[in-house]
Amino acid sequence: MKAEINFKSINKLAIPATVAGIAEPLLSITDTAIVGNITVDGLESLAAAGIVGSFLSMLIWILGQTRSAISAIISQYLGAGRIEEVKTLPAQAIFLNIGLSILVLLSTIFIVEDIFQLLNATGKILQYCVSYYSIRVWGFPLTLFVFAVMGIFRGLQNTYYPMLIAIVGAVLNVVLDFIFVYGIEGVLEPMYLEGAAWASLLAQGVMAIIAFVLLITKTNINLRLQLPVHNELGRLVIMSLNLFVRALALNTALILAVREATELGPKYIGAHTIAVNIWLFSAFFIDGYAAAGNIMGGRLLGAKDYDGLWLLAKKILQYGLLVSVALVAAGFLFYKPIGLIFSKETVVLHAFYAVFFIVILGLPMNTVAFIFDGIFKGMGEMKYLRNTLLAATFLGFVPVLFFGKYMNWGLYGIWIAFTVWMAIRGGALVVKFIRKFRPLLKNP
Repeated sequence: MKAEINFKSINKLAIPATVAGIAEPLLSITDTAIVGNITVDGLESLAAAGIVGSFLSMLIWILGQTRSAISAIISQYLGAGRIEEVKTLPAQAIFLNIGLSILVLLSTIFIVEDIFQLLNATGKILQYCVSYYSIRVWGFPLTLFVFAVMGIFRGLQNTYYPMLIAIVGAVLNVVLDFIFVYGIEGVLEPMYLEGAAWASLLAQGVMAIIAFVLLITKTNINLRLQLPVHNELGRLVIMSLNLFVRALALNTALILAVREATELGPKYIGAHTIAVNIWLFSAFFIDGYAAAGNIMGGRLLGAKDYDGLWLLAKKILQYGLLVSVALVAAGFLFYKPIGLIFSKETVVLHAFYAVFFIVILGLPMNTVAFIFDGIFKGMGEMKYLRNTLLAATFLGFVPVLFFGKYMNWGLYGIWIAFTVWMAIRGGALVVKFIRKFRPLLKNP
C-alpha cells in the first residue's frame, strides 16, 4: 500500500516519537534538576551527575546504533512488501547488542575511577562520580534492549508503543527521584546523589519489562534465537559499525566539551551540565520529526517512491522548523526561570545565563541537521552519516574548541564550537540529499 505523506500521517508518527524521544534526556534532566537542588554538596553532586551523564550517554549512543539499523532494514522490507523475510533478524540483533553491552559494562566497572580522572574529575566530585556511575551503569544493557525494541516498532511504522514505554519510565523516574534523593521523613533517609542513580536504574528496569511484553504480545516477532544467521545481519552489522564510528566522533565532541568545562572549574561544569541537558532535551523534542523521516523514508525508499521521499523531506523540515521556532521563543521568554529549575547556586546560574542564548539561537540550525540525519538513517546511508560526523568533529568542532581555549573564551568557546559542528552536519546532509534525489524525480 502506498504511503500517504501529509500532516496527519507525519504527525501520527512524529508526535508519539517526540514523547518517546525525550524519555532518555528527561531521565538525565530530572537527575540534574533534583540533584542541583540538594542541600548537601549540591554543586559537587551536580557536577558529578553531569560528568557521569555525559559518559553514559556516550556509551548508550555508541552501542545503541542497532536501533537505527534495525528500523531502516525493517521499514525498507515493509515498503517492498517483503516483511515476512526479516522476522528472525531482530532477535539476532538484540542478542548481539546486549552481549556487547555486557562486555562494555564489565570492562568499565573496574576502572571507573581512572575514567573520570581522565575527564578531570578530582576530590569530592570524583568520589561522587564513582558512586553514581557504579549504580547507574547496571541500567546500560536494559536501556539498549529498550532501544532495540523501539527500533523494531519504528520499522513497523509504530511509534505509539515506544511512547507508552517512555511515558511510564519518565514518570516513574521523577517519582522515585523525589523519594530516594530527598527521602521520606520517618520512613526513608535521604540518599542524595545515589538516590538519583537508583531511581534511574529502577525506571530503566520497568521500561525493559514493558518493552519485552509489548514486543511479544503486539507483534509476530519473538526473541527466540533462531539459526541460520539471517542474510541481512551482515548489512545490519556494517550499518551499525558505521554508526558506531559516527557515535564515537559525536561523543568525542561531547566528552571534550565536558572535559574543557570541568577544567574551567565547578561552577562552569555545573553551568555546562544545565546547558547540555537543555540542548539534548530540545534535540530529542525536534527528533520526533526526524524519527518520522527515518520511519517513512525507509519505507518510501524500499518502494522506490523518490517523489514521495522528496515531498516527505520538505514537509518534515517545515514542521520541524516550526517546532524549533516555538522552542526559541520559549527559551527567550523563560530565560531566567529555566536556569532556576536546575540550580539555585548564583555562580552556576551566572555562568549558564552567559551562554544560554547561543544554545537557543542554534535550535533551527540543529533542526535541519537532526531531520536529515533521521531521513538518511531510514535510507540506510550510514557510511555518509559517518563521514559527515567525522568531518564536522575533527575539521570543525575540535579546531574551534581549542582555538576558543587558546583565546580564553571559556564556555563561549565550547558553545561556539557546538554551533560550527551542527552547521557542518546539517549543510553536508542537505547538499547530499539534493544531489542524489533531485535527478531521480518524475515531477521535479
